[in-house]
Amino acid sequence: MVNNVDTGFMRRTIAVTVAMILAFAALCGKVFSLQTYEHEKYRNKVVEQLTTGSPLILERGEIYDSSGRLLATNKTTYRVYVSPSAISAAQRALDKKATASISEKISKGLSDILGMDYDTVFKKTQKSGRLDETVRKDIDEETASKIREFIISQKLEQLVFLEASSKRFYPYGDLASHIIGFTSTDGVGLYGLEYHYNEKIGGGGGYYITARDSRGNELPNQYNTYVESGHGYSLELTVDAYIQAALEEQVENAVVNSGALNRACGIVMDVNSGAILAMSVYPEFDLNDPWRLTDYYKNKLDSSQLLPGSKEYSELSGKYLLESWSNKALTETYIPGSTFKIITSSMALEENLAVLQSRIFCGGVKTVLGKGIHCHQRKGHGSLTFAEGVQHSCNVWFMTIGERLGSQKFSEYFKLFGYREKSGVDLPGEGMGVISSKMSELDLAIYAFGQNFTVTAIQHIAAISAVANGGELIIPYVVQSMKDSEGNTVYEHETLVKRRVMSEENAKKIAQILADGVAGVGGAKNAYVAGYRIAAKTGTSEKKGETTTGEEMYICSCVAFAPADAPEIAMIIMVDEPTKGLLYGSTVAAPYIGKTMETVLPYLGVEPIYTEEEKNLIEKQIPDYTGLPVQSACAYAESRGLEVEIVGGGAYVSSQSPKSGNVYTYNGRLVLYTDGESDRLSQVPQVVGESYSEACRVLGTSGFNVCFKGACESDSTKVVIQTPAAGSVVPVGSVVTVQMRSDEAD
Repeated sequence: MVNNVDTGFMRRTIAVTVAMILAFAALCGKVFSLQTYEHEKYRNKVVEQLTTGSPLILERGEIYDSSGRLLATNKTTYRVYVSPSAISAAQRALDKKATASISEKISKGLSDILGMDYDTVFKKTQKSGRLDETVRKDIDEETASKIREFIISQKLEQLVFLEASSKRFYPYGDLASHIIGFTSTDGVGLYGLEYHYNEKIGGGGGYYITARDSRGNELPNQYNTYVESGHGYSLELTVDAYIQAALEEQVENAVVNSGALNRACGIVMDVNSGAILAMSVYPEFDLNDPWRLTDYYKNKLDSSQLLPGSKEYSELSGKYLLESWSNKALTETYIPGSTFKIITSSMALEENLAVLQSRIFCGGVKTVLGKGIHCHQRKGHGSLTFAEGVQHSCNVWFMTIGERLGSQKFSEYFKLFGYREKSGVDLPGEGMGVISSKMSELDLAIYAFGQNFTVTAIQHIAAISAVANGGELIIPYVVQSMKDSEGNTVYEHETLVKRRVMSEENAKKIAQILADGVAGVGGAKNAYVAGYRIAAKTGTSEKKGETTTGEEMYICSCVAFAPADAPEIAMIIMVDEPTKGLLYGSTVAAPYIGKTMETVLPYLGVEPIYTEEEKNLIEKQIPDYTGLPVQSACAYAESRGLEVEIVGGGAYVSSQSPKSGNVYTYNGRLVLYTDGESDRLSQVPQVVGESYSEACRVLGTSGFNVCFKGACESDSTKVVIQTPAAGSVVPVGSVVTVQMRSDEAD
């Protein structure tokens, strides 16, 4: 009996002992784990509870244009914040009754300096469980200085704080907004180059860790940590701010004057290197305030008749904001229309299917698989040579060329020119056009004149540039180089040729034909610039699928390159859903190609070469003759080819018409006034709708000088705008500017 009890006791004792040993072993194991494997985890938790981190200025790399103009940089701003827990502790130490005098003093001072509501600031000071409560971000240096004075004067160093940070700043506002893009409030790239090159230009975010006790007071310096900021690479772009501004102005003009409902875009590209000199989407947006809708979209939002504040209104506003950021030149596809005929005719020359003097007859319609497809010239063009077929943009002519090529060969060239792949430009979001891989005879006929398939603007201008540069398809790009913080080049772009797409000889033939069309009988006459050989082609296409209004809409575009005999740049402008005037690429897009070329070519150092006819269109400037003796003024003016009329019997010129600085191309009449005689006035006659020669005759007879602008004179070219307007009463001799434009269809 006794032995049994002893045995049971012993068993229990052993069991308890083993359990204690196992428990102790488990405890030791846990302690070992905490001190080794999980040490960092729990150390970080303690650190998080005892410290607050303050990010330092993020040294994000700058962005420059090709001439060194600063497009994106960093601007120091400040965050003002309070420590509610420290305020609470300080108040308890000051007054056991815990009155709110410290909070009131802080709230009054900060609200006055920041222009904030007092109650808003006061509520922030009362969040006693928090070490850090932001009062306001993005404070400028001037305001921060006032807050520093307030903190020091009121001895609030442990209660109110300023924290420097870096905010991205864009000196030119909305210039090249769709190329540059923007960053988040944390300095992370969200769109454009800022996004695409974020890892390169982002730099390393430094920070300063401050240790604090439970009341929010700083612990001694040995508990603080400083991590220095890294500096991101700076980007030097191929974009030139001057060319960019010129293109943006004309793309905007194209939208405003045509009443386009769905934006527009344009690209200027160096045909020999692939460098993008400018890329514009209208409307641009303010890079310094990208979350604000532009007036273009505000007007669309207002016209939606949705109730502000409603869910539908907010959703549409958000949709418009995202759309305003998207780069239309890269992301959206469109039907190229007749601008694609440059490519079809290039295919034909390469395959030797149509020698330059062979003829194709256009009777106005061609039947394919039982379906009659009309030319834009319904009565037909008659018998056309290769050059005439291209210049008259004859659909029947191109359908015949497509038929001779065949679907397989056409598809091969379509791929060769880069339309079945992305261009490879170093910008995010690039899309790709769509064309059927299985073409029927009907598909081929329509594709041959640029309808029923889509491309992107960047794809198309890359292909057009290949024709311009003598046959090489080049990858377009916008970043020329990268440099580190010490100015060392860490990356330099080299021209990348994808492949040869046509012979140099045939490329030159196409350029010659296109340039002759601009200067003569072609539909792209509105891209004409006196003194420069511009090779251009316009296009108009019916928009397929959903449109802004739900009704039939068009896309009007123009492509060009110049100088035609030795091309340097290529350009495209595409206008989506124009609503005003004649809806052709020749009227909606081509004039703005011409105006951009007129600005850009001289800037690039391309010298004009005038024909004998164009020499009469050279602008001549009127000098200042006021104050000169009449006899000297007359001799000087007549030596410049001016016809002079003297009004008054004085010895010196007191005023003149036209005023100095005015330019003219025709007449050259100068009226000089003496003895303070008043200007003789006359009414400007109506010349809109007239030819240039007739406008010159009418205005010259009425005593006015003429300044020519726009398309070269032809049967289809008329005055579309005159300045001053007909009926205006102005001094005799004033300059009347006439804008010439062709209304010929694509």
